[in-house]
Amino acid sequence: MISIVRVNTRNGRAIKAQASEEELHWGGRMLISKFLTREVPPTSDPLGRYNKLIIAPGFLGDTTIATAGKFSIGAKSPLTSGVKESNVGGEAGRKISRLGIKAIVLEDIPETPKARILMISTNGAKLIEAPELKHTAVSETFQIMRERFGSSVGIISIGPAGEMMMASAGIAVTDAHDVQVRYAARGGLGAVMGSKGIKTIVIDDTGAKPSRPHDAKLLQEANREFVQMLVSDPKIENRRKYGTSAIIMVANSLGILPTRNFSAGQFEKAERISGEQVADVITERKGEGRYGMPCTRGCVIRCSNVFPDPSGKKAVASIQYENIALLGSNCDIGELDDIAELNNLCNEVGLDAIETGATLGVAMEASVIPFGDAEGAKDLIRQIGQGTHLGRILGQGVVVTGKALGIRRIPAIKGQAIPGYDPRTLKGNGVTYVTSPMGADHTAGNAFETVKTTDPLGIESQVENSRRLQIRAAIIDTMGLCLFSRPPFVQRPELFSLFLKGRYGWDLSYDKISQMGIDVLKTEREFNKRAGVSEEFHQMPEFMCEEPLPPKNAVFDIPFEEMQRVWEVKLPPNVF
Repeated sequence: MISIVRVNTRNGRAIKAQASEEELHWGGRMLISKFLTREVPPTSDPLGRYNKLIIAPGFLGDTTIATAGKFSIGAKSPLTSGVKESNVGGEAGRKISRLGIKAIVLEDIPETPKARILMISTNGAKLIEAPELKHTAVSETFQIMRERFGSSVGIISIGPAGEMMMASAGIAVTDAHDVQVRYAARGGLGAVMGSKGIKTIVIDDTGAKPSRPHDAKLLQEANREFVQMLVSDPKIENRRKYGTSAIIMVANSLGILPTRNFSAGQFEKAERISGEQVADVITERKGEGRYGMPCTRGCVIRCSNVFPDPSGKKAVASIQYENIALLGSNCDIGELDDIAELNNLCNEVGLDAIETGATLGVAMEASVIPFGDAEGAKDLIRQIGQGTHLGRILGQGVVVTGKALGIRRIPAIKGQAIPGYDPRTLKGNGVTYVTSPMGADHTAGNAFETVKTTDPLGIESQVENSRRLQIRAAIIDTMGLCLFSRPPFVQRPELFSLFLKGRYGWDLSYDKISQMGIDVLKTEREFNKRAGVSEEFHQMPEFMCEEPLPPKNAVFDIPFEEMQRVWEVKLPPNVF
């Protein structure tokens, strides 16, 4: 039986019900959009009793298809007040799928704040009081869960920031060995989990008998072809060695690298924080340092790493482009060891490193601490975890911080911090930030890959590219795959059809799969419209339209009327 697990966090009752025929045809990001639109009042308080936190594996979550271990977490966002889905790797996603669970839905809120464990296994779901977990750091929570439940369970957890319902709080997921800490970071979903009085979710799939695929041979053959195409991609060796930080120098040369609160697009110390430097440090220090690691079991891309401190011990896993850009160049911090420590502090406190890095940049512009003050930045993150008065302001994200400190230059759209691609010099991302239901989120449709075919400073083709990229992201998030799995689908879009045919027996053409992505976006946009957070009310920050960004001296100048065409432009036959 494929089931929906609903947990009422007020009365502690957990109900496991068979998924309806309609629900069986939803997965990952699509399921989240449908559940939110169907069940959550759009104008409800994101931290109130009518919002729901939804955890949903993608369509392929219970298969061995490469990268399919990623899963989606979503809710009405405390930052954007609209729909938010964030996908994440780690061990828990496949375990949820192996238990035959289509979605876990956390409903209502407890009468008083609590720290509890939600235990899900073949025996059902139950809430366990755990006051000893109150205010524990993420790594400590993982350790306590291992000691209590063993080494084979999947763990999903929040840190102190989520318990204090801070809008920049994310949700952490561990790998099989508690080395890689993966985050469903964006949108304040950790605060929603905290509002439900759930500190951690433990997934035990011992004894589970997962559903058999409709055609195991077809699924295996399609996956074999998929893997061969992935490993033959020319970019794969680069990604394994340098991870996403490989693009630091390219972003710097294009003038899109956030520097000193988005006041410049190039960083003088970029080489010191580059992907090449990350790999060199890992190689030189040895010890626990590694590159070419997977974020979820069975991934052949392996773009993650373990960055070691000077003694060779793990400083953080993984250090990636976005975190280097926002915690590094955006704060005028040019030492990898400092950035790694800041990144690890975010992980321990339970914070989105993008939102936190943007917030620190605004605090530096307000002279709370100087630009480049790494020790001061570490102290501010510790204050967020401690819940000091200043820490509670910073923990609410870049918009609240900017308003509280009297700063006009706030790099955010729909209440959420802009990630590591300045939209003045990568204008396709500007279109995505404004028109995506997710707000300023590069994973919703990243135009960085188009810089070789489209002038990033130009207006032409940016709207068309953004629409295509947004639909692509919605499809991949619904499947439960990694965005880096895109290359095979460029050559063989029929792979999606083969996967769904092999797993479920569905006969879906690629056109129907494209419509699936469009349906996700339409559903999310409808929720946002009802919530009063449509794009017409949340456009590009004024300073980015007026303040030229050195060294290209560009402003964001795509007219809003042009961006509104994003849902009207014609698509190519293959959006990949």
